[in-house]
Amino acid sequence: MKKLIIIFTAVAIISCKPSATESKESTASETIDTIEIAEETATTGVTFVNVADGATLTSPFVLEMGVKGMEVEPKGTPREGWGHHHLLINDDFIAEGLVVVADDTHIHYGGGQTSDSLSLEPGDYKLTLQFADGMHVSYGQALAKTINVTVQ
Repeated sequence: MKKLIIIFTAVAIISCKPSATESKESTASETIDTIEIAEETATTGVTFVNVADGATLTSPFVLEMGVKGMEVEPKGTPREGWGHHHLLINDDFIAEGLVVVADDTHIHYGGGQTSDSLSLEPGDYKLTLQFADGMHVSYGQALAKTINVTVQ
């Protein structure tokens, strides 16, 4: 459903030109609002529940993770529609079908956790939330979300 809405939005944006009296600013704002609505109505996806893109955080901070269209469970035998979260620090999503490695910048929540207290050194970070199956095999970009934050 999300893909259809976004494709429709893109077609509508391409096929519509603002009139001479409309400003470019209002057209850009309407486009952003339409994309945000499409994300809210998505049937599957992950979300940073309590941290927004561009946020400035004080370490340590609590991170709450959400998912739509899937169920959270601890690691184990993969089941369709089930899995758990992974947090990738300064990395992009993991392609569908690849295993999410475990290291200092790829944090596994194999216990089925949906929140964590994180301590990061001051600086700018790209945080990617990645959902994967019981054996840490990534569901890919469709179940990933990236935000940028600053830790002070």
